[in-house]
Amino acid sequence: MTDQADSPSFRLAYVPGVTPAKWVRIWEERLPGTPLTLLQVSPGEASDALRDGAADAAFLRLPVDRTVFSAIPLYTEATVVVVPKDHVITAAEEITLEDLADEVVIHPLDDVLGWEELPGEPAFERPRTTEDAIELVAANIGVLVVPQSLARLHHRRDLTYRTVLDAPQSAVALSWPEEATTDLVEDLIGIVRGRTVNSTRGRAQQPPEKQREPRKAQPGTASRKSTGTGGGTRTRGGSPKGGAGAKGGAGAKGGGRRGTGGGKPRRRS
Repeated sequence: MTDQADSPSFRLAYVPGVTPAKWVRIWEERLPGTPLTLLQVSPGEASDALRDGAADAAFLRLPVDRTVFSAIPLYTEATVVVVPKDHVITAAEEITLEDLADEVVIHPLDDVLGWEELPGEPAFERPRTTEDAIELVAANIGVLVVPQSLARLHHRRDLTYRTVLDAPQSAVALSWPEEATTDLVEDLIGIVRGRTVNSTRGRAQQPPEKQREPRKAQPGTASRKSTGTGGGTRTRGGSPKGGAGAKGGAGAKGGGRRGTGGGKPRRRS
């Protein structure tokens, strides 16, 4: 594992459409002594930046080579079609790929959806970037299907977008070289996973100590207390023994007396 002292700063790459601001803010609060350097890279450059050591970790789009990189999926984006504001597609809030059958669908070289088969009619040529493709949509050359974050990133007043329900989707993940899981990478993992600052990293939490329950009294072991004015006590079975208030004692009907030795009461004459 690389020592933190070998990395005075942490280099974090991210692809277009990903907004790392929230995680950066938490990093700066928790690790003020370790500067975080942000590197914006294209989707095709993200893996190369990690492999070449230009970045310590990256927010990128899946898939990645899992034999080389570790990755934690963060979220999956909705897919939308970008169209001019007066396009017939805007009459619906959601569409399907079948609704694009008669449309010219622009397919930029930096596409991130990984189509098995592109819907609609192919454009005459493929633009180099998504940004270039947006310009073609604005010129009424065709429509563009992209993750929603890219539609927002390249927003124009003359364009809008609608959700495509059955289109491929793009998943965003935090990734880093598998053999370079440094302490700072672990810190970033904790941040994106929502761990608190007091969370123990990589250590099993000890279960809370059980509170000792009060000891229950066993049947028949309770202390015997005086009952009545005659100082008698109760036997284990609960019947009184001796004392003025005991059953069959001096105040009982008929004057009979129950002795402690188990003798019979006198008969009436």
